[in-house]
Amino acid sequence: MIEINNITKSFRSNKVLDGLNLVIKTGETKVIIGRSGCGKSVLLKHIVGILKPEKGGVAIDGLEITKLSDKELNLYRLRLKIAMLFQGGALFDSLTVGENVAFVLSEYTDTSKSTIIKRVKESLSMVGLKDIEHLMPSDLSGGMKKRVALARAICTKPKILLYDEPTTGVDPITADAINDLIIEFHDKLEITSIVVTHDMISAYKVADRIAMLYAGKIIQMGTPDEIKNTTNPFVKQFITGASAGAITDRENLVFGHVQD
Repeated sequence: MIEINNITKSFRSNKVLDGLNLVIKTGETKVIIGRSGCGKSVLLKHIVGILKPEKGGVAIDGLEITKLSDKELNLYRLRLKIAMLFQGGALFDSLTVGENVAFVLSEYTDTSKSTIIKRVKESLSMVGLKDIEHLMPSDLSGGMKKRVALARAICTKPKILLYDEPTTGVDPITADAINDLIIEFHDKLEITSIVVTHDMISAYKVADRIAMLYAGKIIQMGTPDEIKNTTNPFVKQFITGASAGAITDRENLVFGHVQD
């Protein structure tokens, strides 16, 4: 479904992605882990075509998108095949819940109003929220906002769903409910998913395979059990959350020891 071939991306002198390669199979849930600021969200923006790499390419469902313009991306209706759950939900404050969930269908398709209303209700029901279309985002808890954002994501019936830190900012119970929804979407809707997270509880629960992004590259990929039992010192420090290890040793060597 998604092939990322040797992409490189820099911002000024900071090389964020450095010859990164990754393949996501159709129907797979691939979890990408890594430290904050390592380029996980930058990678997602390349997949949806918001950013273009300096080198390399990205192919979606066999279509090379790297050199396509926004107009061409819309012509191929690529962005209707891909949905994204943003880290903060990114709901429109001035729109009701129903209008938020319906937004893409209302603004970018010729879907009938009756069909949109039906799809909104179905999508909200799938995330465990019924009869709240009239509420405003300000009326919702943080967990409810995440669920509404998920409903908006699945309302277009996408082939690919990208999750940017889906469990950040919610309590552990709500986080586990979101994990269950990710699994449910995978099983019922047969969606190809990419989950970006540093929450290892979530990663182990939802992933078919986990890939760690470090220093601009994927340094290891495997099943949850393979990642848990890794011998790679960089991956091991990250997944255990140790303050000392290969990652911090390298950072101290490259940037110098930081003292308060």
